[in-house]
Amino acid sequence: MTDKRTTGADTVSGIVETILFQNEENGYTVAEIEDTAGNPVTLAGIIPFLTESDRITAHGEWVNHPTYGRQFRVDAFEKTLPAEEGDILRYLGSGAIKGIGPKTAQKIVEKFGADSFDVISDHPDWLAEIPGITQKKAADISEQFKTMSGTRAVMMFCRDFFTPQTAMKIYKRWGSSAVERIRQNPYRLCEDFWGISFRRADQIAMSLGMEQDSSERLLQGAVYVLRTEAARSGHTCLPYDDLVSCMNDLLFGDSVTAANRQTVAAAVEKGVSLLKLVSRVSHGTRMIGEARYYNAERGIAARLCEIERRCPRMSEADAVRIIQKTEAQSGLTYAAAQKTAMLTAMREGVMILTGGPGTGKTTIIKGLISIFTSLDLKVALAAPTGRAAKRMSEATSYEAKTVHRLLEMDYSEDSESRFLRDESNPLDADVLIIDEASMLDVLLTDSLLRAAKRGSRLILIGDADQLPSVGAGNVLGDLIASGVFTTVRLTEIFRQSGESLIIVNAHAINEGTFPVVDRRGKDADFFYLARSTEEGIQATVIDLVKNRLPRAYGSEILPRIQVITPSRKGLSGTESLNASLQEALNPPSPKKAERKSRDRIFRTGDRVMQTRNNYSVEWETDTGDEGFGIYNGDIGTITGLDGEENLMEVRFDDRNTKLDFSQLDELDHAYAITAHKSQGSEYPVVIIPLYDCPAMLLSRNLLYTAVTRASKMVILVGKRSVLEQMIANNRHAERCTLLREFLAEKRIEKKGADA
Repeated sequence: MTDKRTTGADTVSGIVETILFQNEENGYTVAEIEDTAGNPVTLAGIIPFLTESDRITAHGEWVNHPTYGRQFRVDAFEKTLPAEEGDILRYLGSGAIKGIGPKTAQKIVEKFGADSFDVISDHPDWLAEIPGITQKKAADISEQFKTMSGTRAVMMFCRDFFTPQTAMKIYKRWGSSAVERIRQNPYRLCEDFWGISFRRADQIAMSLGMEQDSSERLLQGAVYVLRTEAARSGHTCLPYDDLVSCMNDLLFGDSVTAANRQTVAAAVEKGVSLLKLVSRVSHGTRMIGEARYYNAERGIAARLCEIERRCPRMSEADAVRIIQKTEAQSGLTYAAAQKTAMLTAMREGVMILTGGPGTGKTTIIKGLISIFTSLDLKVALAAPTGRAAKRMSEATSYEAKTVHRLLEMDYSEDSESRFLRDESNPLDADVLIIDEASMLDVLLTDSLLRAAKRGSRLILIGDADQLPSVGAGNVLGDLIASGVFTTVRLTEIFRQSGESLIIVNAHAINEGTFPVVDRRGKDADFFYLARSTEEGIQATVIDLVKNRLPRAYGSEILPRIQVITPSRKGLSGTESLNASLQEALNPPSPKKAERKSRDRIFRTGDRVMQTRNNYSVEWETDTGDEGFGIYNGDIGTITGLDGEENLMEVRFDDRNTKLDFSQLDELDHAYAITAHKSQGSEYPVVIIPLYDCPAMLLSRNLLYTAVTRASKMVILVGKRSVLEQMIANNRHAERCTLLREFLAEKRIEKKGADA
């Protein structure tokens, strides 16, 4: 962070007299010190392991707490251990270190004097010479003191670069080895911590003496570019020339020289030789990818082909007979395409089912569950998001889980997330049915397939015309385009669904025709309100949410409305709309607590969205179920803010969580969300602003994705020209991936083996 000591921030110094409050989890502390003038001062902020008798210099600003009065809010600090024997005795006797009380502190200081801290840290066995301290107790005392010292070292090292909240996150993740890790490779910061940019890590590297053209810096730049493009655009690799150009811009900016270009090119080659980067020629273009994405795509192709090869085959006659029996038992008569899908699922190891809304995908899932369970096969249902899994459960009356939960997300000792289900501990399901497969990225798909047991079969269900996954790759699209596995595409809209204009218009949009927008009556569920200006569009959206819809359908409709917009920018983008909708729906109130983070104010009652996967967040349901993990795109409501403990309570569907204030950079308001973030979710009422924004966002599949999120009503608001432009624009943003090529190679291998 910017050193606030140079930007007009206030500074106070003194000795800690009393710890009024301390949250051990996040380091939030309220303490009273005596400043250098002898005046009492109350400090509040992230000051982990602050103890009585600490000498502290705090930088920040004076604030008036509504309950506790004037306080000094700490933004940065330095603290030192006491050096005089009297202060050391007071420090140890305060209970700062578990296992040392006033009497034991007296004995330690009497024996070791001013060297007491050195003895505790470096010679704990000497403590055992004191009556009442065993070797084990001495070791425990030393370990705790080192932990506290480690935290102090991390906070001091990071104070010129990060806020105390970020420094605390680094310490909680890396522990007392954090400083050494940063010194060894500062660029790990931007890899492992959300919100720490490459440029900030680069600043630290430069301050530690790293040369601008060092091979380590250049290689880290290559990895950063590839990961940034994976997150931003979904690419799993980049053309060599594009990668080198982006690296030059990142690492040297406008001052790039011919020599720089040569060193960048050499760094890419070194990355390839070290196996951190992978090089492959694709259709005449040299592509460079990060090893993990390359290996994931290659692994997906190999494992899918293995599933297809090993899955037991069922004869067509037996499959037809079973479907007929299922029809008789259920009283249903399946359409021809539905029967084809069910026959394929029974006779092949991998089957892909795609189709728009109202085409009977759920009917097929229910039929397959019935068939496979009647054959004593264990079926597992899953979807990439919690909301999609919940809808799947409700539609089929069969338990569905998120893919993460199915794979049993857990943590290693160094807090790295991992799946307990893999090749060595496979799932026990005979049939895996995955819904909303368009949302599967390559890393999650690779993990899923690693966990599939031998002989199981895989059924992927999704809408190929929706936007691709938020994460890197284009798994469903590449699988369909490869032609390696049978894809059944449903096109028939069934009668009941055909009565809904949402369904009819979704298919019309997908076919490139203008939707029906002039039907009126109590059963109408699709509306278009023409507005010609940005101001008019935004005002109408706000009026619909705040006044018109609640007036027509009752206030209970409010939480069922979702605004879905093409972009973050503009008056009708998420940033502006969220601020305006928050002001309209949840204005400031003395009865509502609030907290500012970045340029946003989060208030009790706000609708919010998680913007990245966080596997460490604990949650609990009202029925007592517990688990970990809140994922990118999960939407919830702020139910409480605890300023004393620095915690925000958020309810995500039926999961109650407590988020540390340091995690608020992972939250955004969700009164309005982008179409990309809406994937996998369903909302009763969807409002879609249509306004001028970058052409790449005004696409048919983006509009189609937004419309198909609605179950009861769609309202389009805006310019007819924009609506026409979106329908006409059937260009899909191409993603650079290699999965299709790997699948083609497997197909060639299979043909060779068959020959």
